[in-house]
Amino acid sequence: MDSQVLVALALSLVGGLSTSIGALFVVLNQAPNLKMLGLLQGFAAGLMLSISFFDLAHNAINAVGFLKGNLWFFAGVIFFAIVANFIPEPTLAPIPDGKSKKKNGDEGGKDIMKKHRRQVLFSGIITAIGISLHNFPEGMAVFLGSMKGLRVGVNLALAIALHNIPEGVAVALPVYFATQSKWTAFKLATLSGLAEPLGVILVAYLFPSSLSPEILEGLLGSVGGVMAFLTLHEMLPLAFDYAGQKQAIKAVFCGMAFMSASLYFLQISLPEDMSL
Repeated sequence: MDSQVLVALALSLVGGLSTSIGALFVVLNQAPNLKMLGLLQGFAAGLMLSISFFDLAHNAINAVGFLKGNLWFFAGVIFFAIVANFIPEPTLAPIPDGKSKKKNGDEGGKDIMKKHRRQVLFSGIITAIGISLHNFPEGMAVFLGSMKGLRVGVNLALAIALHNIPEGVAVALPVYFATQSKWTAFKLATLSGLAEPLGVILVAYLFPSSLSPEILEGLLGSVGGVMAFLTLHEMLPLAFDYAGQKQAIKAVFCGMAFMSASLYFLQISLPEDMSL
């Protein structure tokens, strides 16, 4: 394997495995209650929406034009909408209150909590898929940055590492709540980060020889459409159900602001002739 690819792989591992740091923040604390989980799900939804619209879709429109960029984006939306019809989905269960506990007893309360946990686990897995898809272009950017020089590659890897910590939280939190397994939550968050070195391998051996820049940007725009759909379809209903609409919306905008600041930090870490 080429030495430049090895260096880029090592740097992408630094960035990708920072999702494990975010997961550690989750597993070293107790699982949150349902309201706190809803707020954090709203925050994670804001992260995902910011990535989708301000990063992936925005870059695709700039690269291939407004019409083509939108076509790629909505192709991703339609694709995942079709896929979602074949995914078995847990039904929403109302949050148990004191009256329902008295009426149904402890056994009924346990059944409702099991439904909540199945639903939250499904959301966590969907979030992990979305974060993994987002991490591919970050791995590609680390490879291209390291080609320009070790200093550029290191700066970019460190910027991505800071950027990925809240993504690890977004993946690990619902999985830990649903499974009560620290190892499962940590493992899934770490695996989502490993998409970055996979992005290095893809760009090193597929780009630019067999994949044109226009098609690559279009595909990333489609990833933005997929992430936007799964966020609005899976994550926001959970946040609304558990935290209430007004509080969840506030959490969404906090997440969007946080990720926008993170994306800006990433952008200023790049040379002028590169874009993430």
